[in-house]
Amino acid sequence: MSDMTLPAIAEAPPRTKRALPPPMVMFGLAWLTLMLLTAVLADVISPYAYTALDLRNRLSPPVLMGGTWLHPLGTDELGRDVLARLIYSIRMSLLIAFGATIIGALIGTTLGFLAAHFRGFVEQVVLALVDFSASLPFLILALAVLAFFGNSLVLFICLLGLHAWERYARIARGLAISAGSQGYAAAVRQLGASPWRIYGRHVLPNIASTLIVSMTLAFPEIILLESGLSFLGLGVQPPSTSLGSMVGYGREYLTRAPWILLSPALTIVLTTLSVSLIGDWLRDRLDPTLR
Repeated sequence: MSDMTLPAIAEAPPRTKRALPPPMVMFGLAWLTLMLLTAVLADVISPYAYTALDLRNRLSPPVLMGGTWLHPLGTDELGRDVLARLIYSIRMSLLIAFGATIIGALIGTTLGFLAAHFRGFVEQVVLALVDFSASLPFLILALAVLAFFGNSLVLFICLLGLHAWERYARIARGLAISAGSQGYAAAVRQLGASPWRIYGRHVLPNIASTLIVSMTLAFPEIILLESGLSFLGLGVQPPSTSLGSMVGYGREYLTRAPWILLSPALTIVLTTLSVSLIGDWLRDRLDPTLR
């Protein structure tokens, strides 16, 4: 009886541990988590109401500049606590940024799907709107609309939602056309599925990662745009407050009380930097051509 040679059993490759994000991305995730918790728990963690006055402590400096712990970040020209106003400003700015980003993504993705589905005349109209929107200075349009129609929070969020919608339209149209030429979308269409089911249940999940990355890249742009319009007095109106309006009010006291402006300005810089870092990291992780 000849010896039976057993086939060599290939060793399973060792399981590689998933690498942690880079330190800067970890910082961005931690900072953005802190901002979200601050916005959600603003009513709980705020030491004062953001409209509460303390005229005896007008322009009181922060603790690091010789102030007291009664107002850790100091007070403004009316004696309002800067920390309390900063907390509520973070909530307002994030609400505007999230709302405007979602509106822009919905408008752009919907128009992109319409262009990819109907093609022909509808596609030409959508592409013409995309080119027109991309060539129009958005800041001038925002100034004209807010000056003519007045300002309200809903109008302000919807107006900012029109910023960069053409980016989502281009991405959605291109990826939807690519998905339509692939087997899975054609098979579902031949089975008699409606366009809503094709694009909502099959195409959208396959392009969602690219759209999410685009949203993270547009999010800091909207924060900066809101801050700029509020700085000019066309954004959030009193008694409400936002990061941009705090910077706008603080510019008049830059030499006497710089802490009024520095706290919201630093928050804007760190928040936009964190979202940009996370967006770049997600793009590198989700892009198959970079793996």
